[in-house]
Amino acid sequence: MKWKMLSLGVVLAFSAGVHVWGMERWAALAQLESGNNDHALGAAGEVSRYQIKPRVWHRYAPATANWRNAEQSLPIAQAAMRDRCANFERTFRRSPTDFEFYVLWNAPAQIRKPSATVAKRARRFCNLLKSEPNAAALNDEAVTPPTKTQSAAHLGSRPEVKVSLK
Repeated sequence: MKWKMLSLGVVLAFSAGVHVWGMERWAALAQLESGNNDHALGAAGEVSRYQIKPRVWHRYAPATANWRNAEQSLPIAQAAMRDRCANFERTFRRSPTDFEFYVLWNAPAQIRKPSATVAKRARRFCNLLKSEPNAAALNDEAVTPPTKTQSAAHLGSRPEVKVSLK
């Protein structure tokens, strides 16, 4: 019983920290996908704290890699996402938002129109990061590539950050 109480205390303290500062993308992804369980196995054979699909693991992991080791599974997850994000950037002429990052991780084929389940999880991911999901995600609208005019206007630009002190 002491272990459960200690565990609950750690979770509550961790959650409080998340509320104040937010999390880094990879920490949030591991938390959402497996609860940071390095031994997690998904229903479709996903492995590691990041729940990497077997075909992705085999594509990016060296033969000696151990998916139960966070230090070894993180670079594999990052390599897969580098390719997915690069493809997204070629298509949409911008970096993915946090919402889109999660969709690219969990269901890349749904990037234009995520299912309700994937969108709900992507919003939870954004909550862990304390970032705003994009407007299309909130309205369940499809994500569309920019026009040539929009692409030219936004190439190399960063989103503007507005802070409100109410």
